[in-house]
Amino acid sequence: MDHASILLVDDDITLSGMLQVLLSREGWSVQVALTGAEGDSLMSQACPDVILLDVMLPDANGLDLCRRWRAGNRQLAILMLTARGEPSEKVLGLDTGADDYLAKPFDRRELVARIRALLRRKAGERPESPVMRFDDLTIDPQLREVRVRDQFIKLTSTEFKLLLELASHPGKSLTREHLNAQVQIGNYRPLDRTVDAQVYRLRRKLMQHSSGRGWVDTVRGEGYVFIPRPAAPR
Repeated sequence: MDHASILLVDDDITLSGMLQVLLSREGWSVQVALTGAEGDSLMSQACPDVILLDVMLPDANGLDLCRRWRAGNRQLAILMLTARGEPSEKVLGLDTGADDYLAKPFDRRELVARIRALLRRKAGERPESPVMRFDDLTIDPQLREVRVRDQFIKLTSTEFKLLLELASHPGKSLTREHLNAQVQIGNYRPLDRTVDAQVYRLRRKLMQHSSGRGWVDTVRGEGYVFIPRPAAPR
């Protein structure tokens, strides 16, 4: 996507300056915020195409900002930048609502590639994406909302992506590797047990609102399958 807008929220002045020059050379408009408050101010003025968000800021926790911004706009593309590269930290960032996660120090070419991947995904999103209905379960891909009857189910970004991918192939078994590739854009791939944990939490939330029905079944030795039931006639 040419002329895309990027908001970089990072208190490292030197790094922010270098990234602003690097990303501007790609033809992107780049704004820099050195604090969470500055990020909030810029977000209130215009919504960027991609947000690069540091976890550790002098006045805020990047994870809290990610969670709040995601709740306010489910269409945001957020890439977390952090000095913490442990798998548990990456999973936490993704669960908070980030679309991708890159540990410092990183290769600048990889950062550009990941931003391009996020932009391609945004460009491929179609406003006319149909709402999916299965009995009392409703999945809205455009709004990124899931409801049972009229009750909204709060899902993390990763949980929503898992449900959407599974529900897009009702009755078909999807492998863990396939689901990994769908929920994570960059090179990082959660371990199988991480996907298992995500599906377990997703199923538990669905069961709490669907009278014990989890919608997703385990296929031993393969992966997971969404068990559909068409919406009842009105």
